[in-house]
Amino acid sequence: MPYEGEVLNACGVVNAGLANVNVVAVSGDGPNLCGHLLLFTPNGGGYYFHVTGDPERSGLGRMRGYPRYMTEAGYRRYLRETGKRELRRRPLNLPKPDAAYLYLEGLLAEKWTWAVLPNNCVAFVEEIIEAGGGDWGSYSNCPALATSESISERIGRFYRWMESGIYGVYGVPR
Repeated sequence: MPYEGEVLNACGVVNAGLANVNVVAVSGDGPNLCGHLLLFTPNGGGYYFHVTGDPERSGLGRMRGYPRYMTEAGYRRYLRETGKRELRRRPLNLPKPDAAYLYLEGLLAEKWTWAVLPNNCVAFVEEIIEAGGGDWGSYSNCPALATSESISERIGRFYRWMESGIYGVYGVPR
């Protein structure tokens, strides 16, 4: 069975502040074309949090399990053993990191019922971000799409590139 992280079964094991986080999309496995979403914080050496159901059970029993966490080394192992690859990261700042962490601790202590679309890995990450006062939300429950650049972000990147080129052509210092 591939590694999917650890169940947090004791207080004080994970010391992860959530002021700065990354929404991390990885590829899917089997028939899952949409991929999977995790939340990463670089604090405390780096921790990843996600919900997968219970990897030790099969069938409908797999649909309910504790959310899991991984260190950076654990994340590399997870990618290797599941055959997934990282698609992209979206950095975010949470204005209420303590509220996000408190909410995350509550989620890690309760079993999560995996319901494919309405109660999946995207919902897990969105709930933590919302608890921390963040405004990132997915317009799709498909992680591969959820982390893509929006049209406005693409336009902004294009304008910055164009402005930089114009300054370069005319030798204007920035």
